Amino acid sequence: MAKMKAIQVSKANGPFELVERDIPTPGPHWVRIKIEACGVCHSDVFVKSGGYPGLQLPRIPGHELAGTIDAVGPEVNNWKVGDRVGVGWHGGHCFECDACRRGHFLACEQGKVTGISHDGGYAEYAVVPAESVARIPEGLSAVDAGPLLCAGVTVYNSMRHSGARAGRTVAIQGIGGLGHLAIQYANKMGFRVIALSRGADKAALAKELGAHHYVDTDATPTAEGLKQLGGADLVVAVAPSSDAMQSAIDGLTAHGKLLILAAPFTPLSVNAMGLLSGKTIAGWPSGTSIDSEDTMKFSVLTNVRPRVETFKLDHAEAAFTAMMTNKVRFRAVLVP
Repeated sequence: MAKMKAIQVSKANGPFELVERDIPTPGPHWVRIKIEACGVCHSDVFVKSGGYPGLQLPRIPGHELAGTIDAVGPEVNNWKVGDRVGVGWHGGHCFECDACRRGHFLACEQGKVTGISHDGGYAEYAVVPAESVARIPEGLSAVDAGPLLCAGVTVYNSMRHSGARAGRTVAIQGIGGLGHLAIQYANKMGFRVIALSRGADKAALAKELGAHHYVDTDATPTAEGLKQLGGADLVVAVAPSSDAMQSAIDGLTAHGKLLILAAPFTPLSVNAMGLLSGKTIAGWPSGTSIDSEDTMKFSVLTNVRPRVETFKLDHAEAAFTAMMTNKVRFRAVLVP
């Protein structure tokens, strides 16, 4: 049987191992993708640590995979060999539970996660459920598509469903893997964009990405900085810091919303009195495959792209370490 290179995790907190595996064959309702790129995401730590509920090791991680379909299983009607596609965090759903029957596929009781429920994109090939696949539009490379299937869809999909309308003020809290895309999308969606981050040295980058204003939170407290600019109708929190999120609430307008996209490790403490004006706190998951398609189409239409650093597949450990230590600007992508 033909072989492929893959990176797997065999034990909790163990190293990424370069192994040789049989190239998998897709079963009914699944397709096989010849991988051209796979993004390295902070959430891959769930596999590296062995800490995700129900995870079975060994496992090939990776949920930002992009490439070309080279085989389809039985009963697959909407995909064919040669289609350029990608797959994100959402790895499939059952179609039968109450959530699926209502169209809430991300809340599926039997929902799959790419690279956790089944092997992901740290490999030369991957087999995935057909419903998890998103079409990559012309004009978008596999290297750029990968990060859009997780970081991109998370920020784009959350903001388009946030209730904020063009012309309103949106603050992006954090300029990193998610934040550098959120600033671009917010600008292209017609929002007045405020970037929030630590250090005066990030002001030029924030403006380059599309921010109209920059608040150095080392020099000016977040709430004060937002108030000086008239307040934010929406704060998109992409930095996993409870303190940073809490500090933004007082900078919201009367009916403003704090939208949490990154989970901090410590609880969020909120003064309920501050919410009685109509302020809200909400979270948002990433998106389904059609949401990923919408994200990629919008990115091509408006020329939004991730800033990436590429690593060869057998350098996955180095890519993961660089990402976890914030040394990548701004998304690490593995290529075969």
